[in-house]
Amino acid sequence: MSALTGLSIVDFSRFLPGAYAGWVAADMGADVIRVEHPRELAKQAAMFGDDADQAAALRRRARPSYTRNKRSLKIDPGHEQSRPILEKLIAKADVLIEDYRPGVLASMGYGVEAMLALNPRLIYLSVSFAGQTGPCAQRAGHDPAALALAGALSRLNGLPTPSLPGLQVADVLTGAHATIALLLALQARERTGKGQHVDVAMSDACLPLLAVSMGRHDDLDAMPQPGAWHPKGGLWLCADGQYLCTTDMEPRYWQRFCAAIGRDDLGALQHRTDLHPQMQAEIAAIIATCSRDAWVELLAQADTQAMPVLTPAQAVAHRHHRARGRVVEVPLPGQAPVTQLALPFILKDTPSVPPRPAALPGADTAAILHELGFDPAIPGDAA
Repeated sequence: MSALTGLSIVDFSRFLPGAYAGWVAADMGADVIRVEHPRELAKQAAMFGDDADQAAALRRRARPSYTRNKRSLKIDPGHEQSRPILEKLIAKADVLIEDYRPGVLASMGYGVEAMLALNPRLIYLSVSFAGQTGPCAQRAGHDPAALALAGALSRLNGLPTPSLPGLQVADVLTGAHATIALLLALQARERTGKGQHVDVAMSDACLPLLAVSMGRHDDLDAMPQPGAWHPKGGLWLCADGQYLCTTDMEPRYWQRFCAAIGRDDLGALQHRTDLHPQMQAEIAAIIATCSRDAWVELLAQADTQAMPVLTPAQAVAHRHHRARGRVVEVPLPGQAPVTQLALPFILKDTPSVPPRPAALPGADTAAILHELGFDPAIPGDAA
């Protein structure tokens, strides 16, 4: 058995921050049912494009890791004939996940008060841009806007001028915090027997990115300006055009690094901020004399903190991630497997369930309706 075998989750989420918690739960054995609104599916097709044939559509659906091991119920929550179906489903569920703007799901009849009255043991997890309360609660936004509101976007790239991140930093942070909050609420229910509303905001989830800086400065305006180099590490261009990342901030690692590049004299100058620009230029000139992989090997032998800057393709192919099983090839019927990510942790005694890629929307509708005791032939305007 996996860690969450027997847990039942009704998942209204549409985007990664909400879907992440369901992904963890589904991989850990929970029965996660995605409630897929036809209107939302049409919006996604408008945003990201549609596929001309079923095979391409199936591959697009199967590709994201965070849709794995979930079942799909294609149904319009706002339709009156959907209500008894969804209420019966929620009444027996452990968790409801939703990522609509505050009040939207309530306007469909599935707000937190009504659902906790229906099922007092329900954990109702709301994931939104800025939370359920506060001056910005009704604002909409995606990943970079959450980082901006949290004060993190201004320093994320380490440069004087902010730029849009190339990865979904806020989305993943929010999903991870939503998962933690969900598991905490389930643990609290073990003591109280009662469910509760869990409020997770993307902007809140990004604030911990400031934790280290706040721990070092009373006045955050007095922080070193972005772009100022410090010997705690750096990104270095190598002779072959590839990049090396070093993070030798502890004194002994810094001294090892200096010795490995033939500059023992820099070891005692780590905190000479007046010399940092000169030191940076001299180190950059040295690193530029050899290839990235040559530096990686030399610095590994010296036991310093150095890693190659890998592309996404290089990362998913890297022998370390493959050896730990963090990248998996998931079979797709009639097609080549899809490459996905495993969960970012390992439970030795309660491992993940075998991976099952997402099917097309509504693939499990008939089976779910049958389990609930309803006629699988729901009217077309409800499904």
